[in-house]
Amino acid sequence: MKLKYIIFFIVLWLANANQYIFAQEKLSLQDAISIALKNNYDIKLINNDIAIAKNNVNLGNAGILPVAVGTFNTGGSRQNTVQTQSTGTQRIVDGARSTNMSYGVGLDWTIFDGFTMFANYDRLKALEQQGQIVAKGQILTTISDVITAYFNVVKQQQLVLASDSAIDVSTYRLKIANNKLEIGRGSKLDVVAAKVDYNTDTSNYLQQKNLLNNYLVTLNQLMARDATIKFMADNQMVIDNNLNYTELATQTESLNPDLQNAFLSKKIAELNLKQIKGSRYPRVSVNTSYDFNRNANPTGFSTQSRSNGYTYGLTASVPIFNGFLQRQNERNAKIQINSSELTLEKTRQDIIAQLTSAYQNYSTYLELIKLERGNVNLAKENLDITLEKYRLGSIAPLELREAQRNALDANNRYLEIQYQAKLAEIALKELSGTLNIQ
Repeated sequence: MKLKYIIFFIVLWLANANQYIFAQEKLSLQDAISIALKNNYDIKLINNDIAIAKNNVNLGNAGILPVAVGTFNTGGSRQNTVQTQSTGTQRIVDGARSTNMSYGVGLDWTIFDGFTMFANYDRLKALEQQGQIVAKGQILTTISDVITAYFNVVKQQQLVLASDSAIDVSTYRLKIANNKLEIGRGSKLDVVAAKVDYNTDTSNYLQQKNLLNNYLVTLNQLMARDATIKFMADNQMVIDNNLNYTELATQTESLNPDLQNAFLSKKIAELNLKQIKGSRYPRVSVNTSYDFNRNANPTGFSTQSRSNGYTYGLTASVPIFNGFLQRQNERNAKIQINSSELTLEKTRQDIIAQLTSAYQNYSTYLELIKLERGNVNLAKENLDITLEKYRLGSIAPLELREAQRNALDANNRYLEIQYQAKLAEIALKELSGTLNIQ
């Protein structure tokens, strides 16, 4: 009777603990991704870089607009002077104070530089696009990490439930073994063995629950929020089984961030060569200014002077020889273009290889899901039959324990295969640039 009460309170405690875990706030996958995209520090930093790149795209930064400069200068001196004229007459002035002041506005405008300014403007726009592509890649990575962590929590929740179910079976077995002992049809050895297995299942349950709590912390960290927040994820792991390799490969060519980034790097290298070639052409600038000058000097031939007016001009320069640096710079720029082309092809080959491998895994896991789902049903049916036989006393406890382990292993394999299939699906969508919050 005492043992019955102990078992009752243990089962009650486990039920309350299980209820505590799964009675938390429910967090959907869409909410998890939204929180992560809002709070993620890497995305915030990249958005700042994008803002800087966007600010840099302007005509003035490219060198197309004129430059106007205003100047102001004033000063003076106080000196003792002795001036001797040709007649021998000396003129002595003590503390002679002279002053000067000038101000003006000047404008300089390069109207032709071998089209370098236009190439530079296109380069700034390409850099802005590249920043946006990098941001898209970071967003995809963040979404991928969140989805992976989220469905890991889903898997762990199911494993906790499976461990709890194993405790239910062990509790039932312990109850039967204890009842048989009380009526003289069982043995103390069966009760002890049932108690050992019950304790083992309880230990596995507590360890599995601890793993779940750790993965909750990991997901909270990815969402950049308080790590102690408890929540419950969805219990369903829905897998998109309609992905087509040909469609994915086409989408990868046009949407994959790494490929887009490599393509833009090639474009930037070509614009760099265009900028360098611009140094071969003449450079023409126009300039104009308005100046005002005023001077006062009591010891000079004229004690005061003042002038103001406009100046204007045209400046042209033609490169003739710079120590063969122009040819060297153009050769290096062409090599950079070739390197960017090789990088683009290598990136394309690597990504297609990753896509092919991920699709093979995806297809294999879809087939394994069907197989393991059938195994779970068979193992559960076998456990039900074995439990009934054990209750009737027609089989040994070891056979029940074996059926219990088989059912638990089949369920765990099924959950793991589902999770791996989901990871393959996420990888395919991330590579093809089609990963979203759904």
